[in-house]
Amino acid sequence: MLTRVKTAAEITAMRESGRMLATVLHLLKTETTPGINTKDLADKAQAELHHLGGQPAFLGYQGFPDVLCTSINDEVVHGIPHPSKIINEGDIVSLDFGVTYKGMITDGALSFIVGKSKRPEHTELVKTTEQSMYAGIDVLQNGVHTGDIGEAVEGILNTHNYGIVRDLVGHGVGHYLHEDPNIPNYGHKATGTVLRSGMTVAIEPMATLGTYNVYVAQDGWTVLTSDKSWAAHFEHTVLITDHGSEILTRL
Repeated sequence: MLTRVKTAAEITAMRESGRMLATVLHLLKTETTPGINTKDLADKAQAELHHLGGQPAFLGYQGFPDVLCTSINDEVVHGIPHPSKIINEGDIVSLDFGVTYKGMITDGALSFIVGKSKRPEHTELVKTTEQSMYAGIDVLQNGVHTGDIGEAVEGILNTHNYGIVRDLVGHGVGHYLHEDPNIPNYGHKATGTVLRSGMTVAIEPMATLGTYNVYVAQDGWTVLTSDKSWAAHFEHTVLITDHGSEILTRL
C-alpha cells in the first residue's frame, strides 16, 4: 500500500510516537557500554517505552521475537537481542526501533562506536552514513521523486566507495511499519515514485566498508555482509511538507 497523506490528527500521533522513539534510542546509546549484552538493551527499551506510553512496533512483526533490533559490526540490520551477545569496546552497534502510538508508527535507527574506536575507518563509516541520511532528507519536499532521494544518499556514500546495500531500502511508514514506495539508497533524479506533502517516509541508508552483498543468517532475521566487512545504519521517519520536511524521530 502506498503511504497515505496523513491527517492532522495522524501527524500529531506520529510526532508523539517519534518523540518516544528518539527518547528510547538516546537512552540506549548512553547506556551501551563494553560488556553489556543486547538482550539487556532490548529490555531497557521495552521498559522505557512502556513508561512513555507507547507500544513496540517490532515485537511479533512477521514473527520478530523482540522489541529492538541490535546489530553489531558485520551485521547490517535485524539482529536479534540475546543474553549471550556481548558488546565489546570498539564495536559498531546499530540499534533499530519502532514505536506505535494511537495506531501510528514511526521507525528509526542509529549506529555508534562503543567506547574508543579501534580503527579510524570505522569512525568515518559511521559519520558518513549518517551524513548520507541527512543528504536524502535535505531533498525532501512536495513532488520529490524517490530517485532524487537515492541519488543524494548515493552521492555521499560514493565519496568513500562504500558498499551501498541493495537488498534493503527505505520505505513509507505510518499506518503500517513498511509501506510503499521502496526508497533505494541509490538512483537518479526525476525517476521513481513521486511523493507528496503529508506523506511520511523512512530514510534509511545502510553502508559497508566492503561489498554491498548481504545474506540472512540461520536465525532467519540477522542480515550480514557477505565479506565480513563492518556496516553502519541510520534511519529517521520524516514528514514531507510543501517546501521541505520535518524529522519526526529526533529530540
